[in-house]
Amino acid sequence: MHRTLIALPALALLALAGCGSGSGAATGSTSGSTSGSRTPPANGSSPAGGSTGNIHVASTSLGQVLVDGTGRTVYLLTADSPGKSTCDATCLAYWPAVAPAAGTSVPGVTAPVGHTTTPGGAAIATVGGWPLYTYVPDKSPGEVTGEGVQSFGGTWYAVSPSGQPVKGGGSPGAGHGY
Repeated sequence: MHRTLIALPALALLALAGCGSGSGAATGSTSGSTSGSRTPPANGSSPAGGSTGNIHVASTSLGQVLVDGTGRTVYLLTADSPGKSTCDATCLAYWPAVAPAAGTSVPGVTAPVGHTTTPGGAAIATVGGWPLYTYVPDKSPGEVTGEGVQSFGGTWYAVSPSGQPVKGGGSPGAGHGY
C-alpha cells in the first residue's frame, strides 16, 4: 500500500511532464542542423500530428500559402505522392505532420481537403491529396525557411491554396542535409 501511494504522485508528475503545450511550435534549438546530424530537435510536439489543424491561407514572402492554426507555413514533400506520406518518425521530428482539419472545406483553399496516414499510422492532413507538414526551424508565423530544403528523399515546398507546390526563388534551406 505504501509503495502505491508513493508511485501515484510520481506517475502523475510523469504524465504532466509528457503534456506539451500542444501548439506544435518549436521551442528547441537546431544547432548543428547543417552538419547532417539526424538527432531530432527538441520541439515539444509529438511527431505524429504535432502541428495544429485549422489550415488557412496567409501571405508570406512566397505569396499566398497554406498555414496551420498557429500561422506556421505548411509544406509538402516531393517524395510523397497524393494520398501517401513517406515521412517516417525521424522525418516527422523535423517536419511535424499537420493534424487533419475538422471539415473538408477551407475558405480560400480550392483543392480538396482530406487526410491520410503517415508510415507509422498517424493521421495527417492533405490538400489536393498531398500530405502536409510544418518545419521545426520556422519559429514565427509566416516564416518559410523550409522552402527548397532537400531531405528525406525529396524537396520541401510551401503549399499554394490550389494544393500545388510554391517554388519560390532560390532554395534557402537546400544545404540542411537532414
